Amino acid sequence: MDELNIERHPLEPFLPKDTRLLMLGSFPPARRRWCMDFFYPNFINDMWRIFGLLLEGDKNHFVDIEAKTFRKADIEAMLTKKRIGIYDTATVVCRTRNTASDKDLEVIEPTDIDALLRRIPQCRALVTTGQKATDIVCQHFGISQPKVGGHTDFSTDGRVMRLYRMPSSSRAYPMKLEQKAEFYRQLLAALD
Repeated sequence: MDELNIERHPLEPFLPKDTRLLMLGSFPPARRRWCMDFFYPNFINDMWRIFGLLLEGDKNHFVDIEAKTFRKADIEAMLTKKRIGIYDTATVVCRTRNTASDKDLEVIEPTDIDALLRRIPQCRALVTTGQKATDIVCQHFGISQPKVGGHTDFSTDGRVMRLYRMPSSSRAYPMKLEQKAEFYRQLLAALD
């Protein structure tokens, strides 16, 4: 393992008061790929376009096209209003290659998901946004993997939970933005 490629997670969990849904990705891309200091910071990642299309009918609602960045304050306000928390399933990783791809991440230290959930007692649903995140969550809780767009029910610490598996927001994932947004639309409708 190359000590130079070991990275500790650069962000704190985003956990609004009364978080009801916790989104878990794998790990942020290398800092040089960031356009803002928040989750899903790569300008070519479509997470915030999915939410813009889903909630505002405009994929660029959270995008500052001229500055090639996202509107972080608007994203945080939206997540707070919707009571959606965000973090990742790894806190320390080794990049085996110089890419942002999950397949090139070796997880050295997984996130303490139980500790995160203790901080958000009203949370009843987890969402994974990629295969590596899904693998880590399913292994941690000893549950079966839901298909993309599906869910698996489980219990932890006396709390009934549901794990939803969403399509990756990476453009490398072979699905149109509108189709990805529809999966998220169904997820949010199920929580209301």
